[in-house]
Amino acid sequence: MAIPGNLLSPTTETIDPNTSGWTSKLNCTLAKGTGGRTGGGGCLAVRSVAAGEMQARTVSSYPVTAGTVYYCFADAAGSVPERIGIRWLSATGTEVSITWSLTTMAASSSWHRVSVAGASPAGATQAQVLLSSTETAASVSHFWENVYLGPPIHTTGNLLPFNTESSEIDASGWAPVVNATITRQVPVVSWSVTNYTAGGQTLAMVATAAGNASILAVDRPTVTPGQEYLAYAYLQPPVLTAQAWVELRYYDANGNQIQATRSTLAPPTPGTGMYRQRVSAVAPANAATCSLAAGLDGASAGQVLRLETVAIGAAPALQAGSVLPYADASFEQGTAGWSVASGVATIARTTPWGASSWNGSYALAVTSTTATASVIRSMKVPVREGVNWRVLVHAHPAAGAWSTALVRVRWYDAADTDLGASTGIAFILPGTSWYALQADQLAPAGATQAAIEIVPTASAADSVLHVDWVALWEVLPLTAATADSGAGYATLTLRELPLDYTVTVYRVGPDGARTLVRGESGLIDRQTITSDLLIVEDHEAPMGVPISYHIEIYNLGGERSTRSSDTVTLTLDDINEAWLKDPGNPQRNMRVMVQSAPDWQRPVEQSTVVVRGRRNKVVLSGKRQGLEGDLAIWTRSDEERRALHLLLDSGTTLLWQAAPGMGVGDMYVSVAQATEARIGQLAQEAWRSWTLPLVQQDMPVTTGINGSGGRTWQDVLTEFGTADDLLDVYATTEDLLLDRRR
Repeated sequence: MAIPGNLLSPTTETIDPNTSGWTSKLNCTLAKGTGGRTGGGGCLAVRSVAAGEMQARTVSSYPVTAGTVYYCFADAAGSVPERIGIRWLSATGTEVSITWSLTTMAASSSWHRVSVAGASPAGATQAQVLLSSTETAASVSHFWENVYLGPPIHTTGNLLPFNTESSEIDASGWAPVVNATITRQVPVVSWSVTNYTAGGQTLAMVATAAGNASILAVDRPTVTPGQEYLAYAYLQPPVLTAQAWVELRYYDANGNQIQATRSTLAPPTPGTGMYRQRVSAVAPANAATCSLAAGLDGASAGQVLRLETVAIGAAPALQAGSVLPYADASFEQGTAGWSVASGVATIARTTPWGASSWNGSYALAVTSTTATASVIRSMKVPVREGVNWRVLVHAHPAAGAWSTALVRVRWYDAADTDLGASTGIAFILPGTSWYALQADQLAPAGATQAAIEIVPTASAADSVLHVDWVALWEVLPLTAATADSGAGYATLTLRELPLDYTVTVYRVGPDGARTLVRGESGLIDRQTITSDLLIVEDHEAPMGVPISYHIEIYNLGGERSTRSSDTVTLTLDDINEAWLKDPGNPQRNMRVMVQSAPDWQRPVEQSTVVVRGRRNKVVLSGKRQGLEGDLAIWTRSDEERRALHLLLDSGTTLLWQAAPGMGVGDMYVSVAQATEARIGQLAQEAWRSWTLPLVQQDMPVTTGINGSGGRTWQDVLTEFGTADDLLDVYATTEDLLLDRRR
């Protein structure tokens, strides 16, 4: 799949099926190499003609806007360090300047990331990508693949701006706090081929002298008191024993620091790569802004801590609806609010980094020195009385032996009075796998708080149990369907889906016929499940007939389980109205008033042959085609007229839905040349009469629903200072919604 937002063609990006997107600029020849990282396996082999610098560039030049920041990256491999650049050109093709990345700190024959970002200079209207390496001899190849040029790729929901997140432009997003200087470096780091937010240039904190050293992001994004935020950064410590950390800090309206929550990186093994360290905390009542700090404790003079992909955002629920804070559910920064209520067990965060976890990089390690039971209890969280709650715990016997683990909930009232614990469910823990332990509990009358209790029983001394991804949520229907007739669509909600399985969603009509439902990537047919909650807006659901949904879930072995929803019905109250919908862009859907329905024609290709001596002609006929006819409608306001123009502008296949009983079923159509006519002589008359020539089409299969992919106004505010800045980047508000730049 092409990199989202890439100005380069798929061929230029992936070097598949050929090298036609590239040409030599200096001292090199080009060929298609093998062993590439993306789908076709090809890569660009740039071979030196003689010793010295060689450069390759894109054949095409891509339009840019002066003053706008553009980002470029590629994966590279070779025998010498390399760099990548953006070559800015004027309207006549004259070179204005080149923005170069720093040179990679070392050579590597393994794939690693190089990148650069910069603002297009004055006078630049086009840009090219430059690939550069300085070879020590002739006939030496350097390899490139997975190349991107386009707008900055920013972590969705990140409160920090692009340059603070990535330091691709400069290091101005950061300031020293104590005993540190700041620079940028390009270490050899092999990122996942689809990790597009990770670049090559990293922020480097250098300890000035021996002792503690730290730096701080200069940005102060706004926060909401009571909201839990999650921050993280990829850290590359100088040595295994270094105490590297990140810290989420909150400030009041006067800029005074009022809270700091630190998360220390457990010494990793082997300790040469980038390690993501997370930290989360709830914003206190008087919090106004936040920031992120990073540092080394006990650093030696000259030691370097590198940072990449730094982000702060609203903390996600590991399970939809869970009331347990992220820190207590994930153990990424420690044991959080968990404690040993009784027994000999001790608790701690696992170490080293990434050695054991179900989610993230750490788990809770429960160690029992004797073959006895202990009670491990979470912090108290708010609940509602009289409803069913579900607790989920992931557990893994890591050492020794465990006979059982009891999972239950203890209830409290508003005065913290203990109302007792539910019976819970005891699970057997054989072997060393990860187990999902799940139990439903009914909150008693008066309960306003709850704590999760895990009661593991060790059957051997010095046993260790790892616990991770803990959740507590109110049990809601696994499958729910609702109808919004005013907006013309049905909503299907699927809860507690198993991650990494695949799902297929059908709409079931009154006759039992099944039709695949459309999602972001097209029809939802064996789509990989990436969240336990899936909400589908079905904008193609028919009007006036009862429908339901049939869901098939497939595990990794291909075995199938099914679900079904209740029946819902969409209505169209005014039979004189009809829906015109764009399946891929439901934000454009609109209701229009029908003036007259089409008089249908069904054309057919025929050829006539006259046979001498025969009375009747011989007619050779093709298959009769679909319906064609003119639909006459009215728009009743300037807003409707503009909306219809927007709907028709793309020229894509539309869905026409009339009220039941009007003699026509739902139909996918292509609209030819449309006629917009006034209905009177008065200039101020807002009504218009439209004639839409329709040609029946098949349902689009590959079209997905365009959406913002989690994009919010916060993402816009993080990147743009004023509304005027948006005018140069987005042509319409829809382009702003979809982040579709000029």
